[in-house]
Amino acid sequence: MAEAESILKPASAVSLGQRLVALDAHRGFIMVLMAIDHASYFVARVHSGEFWGTALPVYPTAFWFWTRWITHVCAPGFFFLMGIGMVLFADARLKAGWDEGRVTRFLVIRGLLLVVLQLLVENRAWAVGSLVVDPGVMVIRGGGVPGGGTDGMIYLGVLFALGGVMVFWAFVRRAPLWSIGLISLASAVATQALTPGPDHTGVLYSPLVRMLVIPGRTNIWLVFYPLLPWLGATGMGLVFGKLLERDVERAGRVAGWTGLGFLVLFVILRAIGGFGNLHEVPAGAMGFLNVTKYPPSLSFLAFTLGMNLILIALWMRIEPRLQNIYHPLLVFGRVALFFYLLHLWVYALLGLFFTGGSSLVTMYGFWLLGLLILYPFCYQYNRFKHKKPLTSLWRFF
Repeated sequence: MAEAESILKPASAVSLGQRLVALDAHRGFIMVLMAIDHASYFVARVHSGEFWGTALPVYPTAFWFWTRWITHVCAPGFFFLMGIGMVLFADARLKAGWDEGRVTRFLVIRGLLLVVLQLLVENRAWAVGSLVVDPGVMVIRGGGVPGGGTDGMIYLGVLFALGGVMVFWAFVRRAPLWSIGLISLASAVATQALTPGPDHTGVLYSPLVRMLVIPGRTNIWLVFYPLLPWLGATGMGLVFGKLLERDVERAGRVAGWTGLGFLVLFVILRAIGGFGNLHEVPAGAMGFLNVTKYPPSLSFLAFTLGMNLILIALWMRIEPRLQNIYHPLLVFGRVALFFYLLHLWVYALLGLFFTGGSSLVTMYGFWLLGLLILYPFCYQYNRFKHKKPLTSLWRFF
């Protein structure tokens, strides 16, 4: 109980043994949102793909559009929070007596573990969910995945990118803040410049190019999250984590104002069109918000990172109201990797009852059911892992 109280104690500065409840709450919040998208895939049998070079998704109703759109904050939030977590983890371990080399090795191992979990655990859940669909039922909105080739699939999704990006920043995290910021900006701009146009959608780029820059399919390789486009979100997290180390209250104010600045940038990019969008801006309000995710356009990053920063600032303002170890967002947010892997299997298994798909309302009902199933497992796992030593593999999750 004393451990729980120390974890929940508000902090004006980050120090050894403390957690920022606001970050746990935000992590839990975006995990819950992410589960909506995956429940849609496994239960409703509907998914969207906002890929470069192919048509953006068209939605039959606004309800379907908003169901997809609200989940866009999740992936950038994962990368941003990972950058923050790397800074706070290193600070805590150094104060616990680790040296810099040991911290770097731990982060590299954890990054490589994420890639292994992508291949051995996550991909099997997607396979189970895909094999039990009635023929012709699955609805994929959008123009499809660029590329092509022979059948078979080695899927590289968000865990692959999180792991690869963590390995990169593990070696570069101690660079001056200005250089981290420059690398982050360069990765976002380079993505826009290197992403080809629609006339290249059928090109079978090499697997290495897919993994590094251009998402799509080349024979058995299917890459949704290449590394370069997501370096910047984690780099921004590193910068914000350094600010948190120095002054939590100031960091909260900076997060709010920076988030608003990003939203203004999003409006400007969409209003002007062209560079930074990767697609022409469709007409109408929903078209204005319908942005390219694979790879993330500058407008996508501006909006989603802006929303993440504003939400973090809001969580920090209401942090005293979150002081409850049973709060669902904290329970989910403190075991994010465990939640991620388990929730895919939970919804894949629930999807066995919906081989012909479901309505949107039914999908939301089973999304909530999945969260109820996940809650006790996540709560108990959090208690379990905090009893383990700092070097335990269980703490990776």
